[in-house]
Amino acid sequence: MKNVIKSILILLGVLFFSCISTFALEEKPKTLSAGIELTEQIPAELIGIWRVVSNIDYTDSPDTFKTFDVVLWNLSKTGNVINLWSLATGVSASVTVEYVKNNTVRFTHEEENNNQRLTDTVEITIIGNKFTGKNYLSIKSYSSKDGSLLKEKTAVYSLKGDKISGKSVLEN
Repeated sequence: MKNVIKSILILLGVLFFSCISTFALEEKPKTLSAGIELTEQIPAELIGIWRVVSNIDYTDSPDTFKTFDVVLWNLSKTGNVINLWSLATGVSASVTVEYVKNNTVRFTHEEENNNQRLTDTVEITIIGNKFTGKNYLSIKSYSSKDGSLLKEKTAVYSLKGDKISGKSVLEN
């Protein structure tokens, strides 16, 4: 009887530790690939100053979103943080890199203010000293009483960017 109990305890211990080690091994690489590795995969050509033209493709709120805009973006990287600074507005924001494949990058910035949540997602493909892509914007308004969603405004823009300064993909 003692041997049976001892065998069961050993079996449970082996199962418990194998589950913990499997969980730990699977979770750590996911965290790294979502953070450090993605920022390291960003094409160096993305970093620099860009002249960006945006044209609206769709919106459900034409009174909120501009139909056309030309702005300057300064994209920089410090360690594992990507910053986007709009030279026109002086606004700077850290962005989360969600996807990198070859010269295509998708990054997002989220911000909350006065019961509203802005989500700004940009996906661009760099081709030489230019890029093309899309910008997806969502502004959600929430009730101050119970936090329920009151309204959502969305827009989708086509983007075209021209490199003004920074590393060129044409340089050796």
